[in-house]
Amino acid sequence: MKIKWKLLWAIFVTFFKIGPVTFGGGYAMIPLIEREVVTKRNWIKAEDVADVFAVAESVPGAIAINSATFIGYRIAGPLGAVVAMFGILTPTFFIIIALSISYLYFSDNPKMIAAFEGIRPAIVALISFAAYKIGKMAITDKTTLVTAFVTVVLLLTLQIHPAVIILCGALAGILLVLTKKKLGHEVHLGE
Repeated sequence: MKIKWKLLWAIFVTFFKIGPVTFGGGYAMIPLIEREVVTKRNWIKAEDVADVFAVAESVPGAIAINSATFIGYRIAGPLGAVVAMFGILTPTFFIIIALSISYLYFSDNPKMIAAFEGIRPAIVALISFAAYKIGKMAITDKTTLVTAFVTVVLLLTLQIHPAVIILCGALAGILLVLTKKKLGHEVHLGE
């Protein structure tokens, strides 16, 4: 098996660029990751993005690292996963160290406080945009719309751990598909 160094370098650089410009963590990275790996590079299909983030969110760890690792694996196998992970981690690691040191010295500075006042709503907008984009891909019919609505209601009203919600969503999906098939409805599973 020949190692594709050019592709591995492109994966590293792509995730290296994404890491430092997305305040707010993994959810804020979703639009940038989608733009880079789907639109610019055509490494994965747009309809696969929702699956990537669903898997990345359902396993332990940070969604940014998980999604970068999963995408890297889909593009170039195990080596691609490692390269993508280091690409997303490297700049973030050094930025966090620099910001932590800076915050210790400048936490009471009015300009620093003002900067965070502007960053917070921008992060909310990025996360909302990511939810909208994933929702467009994930909500495909009335059943998935109802499932999403019930899930939101459960999260807002009950103190249920997100992992339980994810497992219940998986079970609900399996049961709904089986029920639809038994009733004779055509089921499209992204094939």
